[in-house]
Amino acid sequence: MGKASRDKRDIYYRKAKEEGWRARSAFKLLQIDEEFDIFEGVKRVVDLCAAPGSWSQVLSRKLYLPAKLAPDAKDDDIPLIVAIDLQPMAPIEGVIQVQGDITNARTAEVVIRHFDGCKADLVVCDGAPDVTGLHDMDEFVQSQLILAGLTIVTHVLKEGGKFIAKIFRGKDTSLLYCQLKLFFPVVTFAKPKSSRNSSIEAFAVCENYSPPEGFNPKDLHRLLEKVGSPSGVDDIDCSSGWLEGPNKVYIPFLACGDLSGYDSDRSYPLPKVAQGTYQSLDPVQPPIAPPYKRALELKKASTQGIRELENLSLDS
Repeated sequence: MGKASRDKRDIYYRKAKEEGWRARSAFKLLQIDEEFDIFEGVKRVVDLCAAPGSWSQVLSRKLYLPAKLAPDAKDDDIPLIVAIDLQPMAPIEGVIQVQGDITNARTAEVVIRHFDGCKADLVVCDGAPDVTGLHDMDEFVQSQLILAGLTIVTHVLKEGGKFIAKIFRGKDTSLLYCQLKLFFPVVTFAKPKSSRNSSIEAFAVCENYSPPEGFNPKDLHRLLEKVGSPSGVDDIDCSSGWLEGPNKVYIPFLACGDLSGYDSDRSYPLPKVAQGTYQSLDPVQPPIAPPYKRALELKKASTQGIRELENLSLDS
């Protein structure tokens, strides 16, 4: 699909380039903030699975830059932002990059060192595995990523803090909701206007971090499994089957963003410009080391090899 074609089909893709965002996902975090005011009072924030950096850009523009540019700004007043990903990403003003594994407690130690021993007010995560198109599989793998993210959240988030994470809605959503409720009294599943209706994507907005009394981070996975196996039977899979019927859980679900704004599933005509033809913009910042880089190199080498063989055939 050409740039112009996608600019017509995806209004948020076009707006992201026009406003300088690295990805359209920036609008999702902005719309979540519009509804939940998640940036209020935030001085320390962690962005998990940050690359290519659109959510880190939002954090920089909403938190770091306003504080830095304030006429009476002091060093102690400037928010600290730490972005974590296995992949490197291009620099963003005011964002400290940590290349590490979010499931490793040592990564949490690095974050806390950057915060001078303090903990975060907010943790956000827009990470997702490579989707297969099999919704049940994608939902399961995504929920496991979120629960793995809790490993670092329980180490770096202060009590009363907030955690925002991408989820995929499906048959085990109730289980994930109950697992998150172990640590957050208020959990809402939100659907930003910029997230396509055709997508099973939504976001868990978890507020007022309150770990169980006497909680030890080493017990995290045992506690999570217990939610899926309340009878204590070890030989059954951790599932949400028991959360149906009389035990059915009703999950707060909220659409957020200006509901009269752009529809992410609708095509819009390109804007008219004085020069006559709208020029599609290049992406703001392509990934500098995407996980698919090696695949592209192999494909390019393969294509080159086929051409060389064809040339040899023609010459002979």
